[in-house]
Amino acid sequence: MRQPLPDAWYCVAESRALKRNGLTAVALNGEQLVLGRGADGAPFALRDRCPHRGMALSKGPFDGDTLMCPFHGWRFGTDGRCRAVPTLSTHDAADFSRIAVQRFPVRESAGFVWVNPSLQEGGPVPAIPALDFEPAGSLVVALEVEASFDLTTLSLVDPGHVAFVHDSWWFRPSKELREKVKTFQPVEHGFVMTSHATTKSSPVYRLLGGVPEVEIEFRLPGVRLERIVAGAKRVANYTFATPLTANRTLLTNALYWSMPALNLLKPVARPLMRQFLTQDQQVLQHAQAGLDRKPTMVLLGDGDLPSQWYFRLKREALESARAGRPFANPLERRELRWRS
Repeated sequence: MRQPLPDAWYCVAESRALKRNGLTAVALNGEQLVLGRGADGAPFALRDRCPHRGMALSKGPFDGDTLMCPFHGWRFGTDGRCRAVPTLSTHDAADFSRIAVQRFPVRESAGFVWVNPSLQEGGPVPAIPALDFEPAGSLVVALEVEASFDLTTLSLVDPGHVAFVHDSWWFRPSKELREKVKTFQPVEHGFVMTSHATTKSSPVYRLLGGVPEVEIEFRLPGVRLERIVAGAKRVANYTFATPLTANRTLLTNALYWSMPALNLLKPVARPLMRQFLTQDQQVLQHAQAGLDRKPTMVLLGDGDLPSQWYFRLKREALESARAGRPFANPLERRELRWRS
């Protein structure tokens, strides 16, 4: 239960980071991966380790078809198969045709590259986040957090911390704690705060005009999808947690919008988004230090129920995979009340 789900899709890079004839090194749950884009434009993900002497393949050249290890020149295709060992003599009978670098499933969606680190063929896994509109613009900010994947993911479903961690003039101008009443219901591999009219007091929402409708979904392994609708206007605020190591997590926030005029605000929005994520980063790192000393949490009241639901969903995902049966969401529709 303390490990991230082994069979799930994780956000590892922006699609635009994968250039033709270029390689990108990333970490995923303690594994080093090399990403690239083949001559056909399709992305690939391989273990970033030459099987000869352990050299990182991401340090070598890539011509769009073949990766070359910079240590001894071994060459590998984007499928991971070894294609050449140039140091072998013509009289050497060594067979390199069975040598391969592990290849991982990879997909692209919503402007990101997603990798599933599982080496086993399992059942249905949580869906990769997608957009239901064509964005006119987007903005991405990512920060590494020195905290576990679970603790970081809990911040995505915790409504109580907003009033204390994100107490900013541009996000939460009112300093008064107010009673919140929201309806939650289960969805595949997660739960959703059903669509509701939100306040117009926030400067962010006032940009949309009208009375925005907001729906917030959480799904395994660590994905928060906030969808905002105001008439024909659409905004999506997506946040992804990616395990890098046991106590280091990548927190990525992606904001998409359908209104071209909002592109003018990107120079202002970027530092505000980074400020918002930095607030989470700092408090999570301090909390992780406390959990390292005493790894227990006391979850109390309706505001902490979504955190408990995360652990229930995760347990069901592990147990269903172990038993070889379909995932059965253990949650039920419920109204929650808290102050924030």
